Amino acid sequence: MFELEYSNLSKRFLKNSERKLLLRIFDKLEKLKENPVPSDVKRVEGYKETTFRIRVGKIRILYRINHEKNIILISKIDKREKIYDYSKSKFVEK
Repeated sequence: MFELEYSNLSKRFLKNSERKLLLRIFDKLEKLKENPVPSDVKRVEGYKETTFRIRVGKIRILYRINHEKNIILISKIDKREKIYDYSKSKFVEK
């Protein structure tokens, strides 16, 4: 089972989200903990490290997997229109 770790960008989005949306996002993230690469996941091109994208309605969650430490690094969560506008690789692994 994997642990989840959140970037500051993803924490900020979750903090400002409505409760109904939060429940949907956390439900999807709980499923990721058991299977970090489900069938509906897509790999995102253009990132230095292998980054995946999963959908929750109009929301996109970008994440990376650290298999050695069993950690899923949630780097960004935002609406589809905005998710790819941020500068790439602001998230730094611990």
